[in-house]
Amino acid sequence: MEAEVLASAMTRAQIERLYLLRRDLLRLRNAVGPLVEVCRRLERDHLPMVRETMRPLFRDVTDHVRTIQERIDSLREVLAFAFEASLLVGQAQETAISKKLASWLAIVAVPTAVAGIYGMNFKYIPELQWEYGYFVVMGLMVAACGALFWRFRRSGWL
Repeated sequence: MEAEVLASAMTRAQIERLYLLRRDLLRLRNAVGPLVEVCRRLERDHLPMVRETMRPLFRDVTDHVRTIQERIDSLREVLAFAFEASLLVGQAQETAISKKLASWLAIVAVPTAVAGIYGMNFKYIPELQWEYGYFVVMGLMVAACGALFWRFRRSGWL
């Protein structure tokens, strides 16, 4: 399960499975917990129904129950780690998508801003009277978009 979590984001079915496993482990822990006290009392208290020769056996049973309890706790921790890791993987994917969207938005914002300015129908824009004004503005827009694309690609956002 840990390998699946770190390989890709978890599906809804896998998350439900994690919850079910944690719930089952909690039930098992609640069932095993009282056994430790019962075995300890059978081992240490001098009860008339327990023979002296049986006490070491109850000590062994107590040790086994404690071992099982520790294993249950460690499995619950592993499941908690798997769930947290799946959340982190999902957040990392969302962050990467957000970076890409922000990068493309910044690149598209340059020609949008320039087109917005030229779409205001000013009477005196220097490039309107110049023969190559249109080509220079288009070239500057392409250069700005290209520079942004290169910068975002270099930083790993695209």
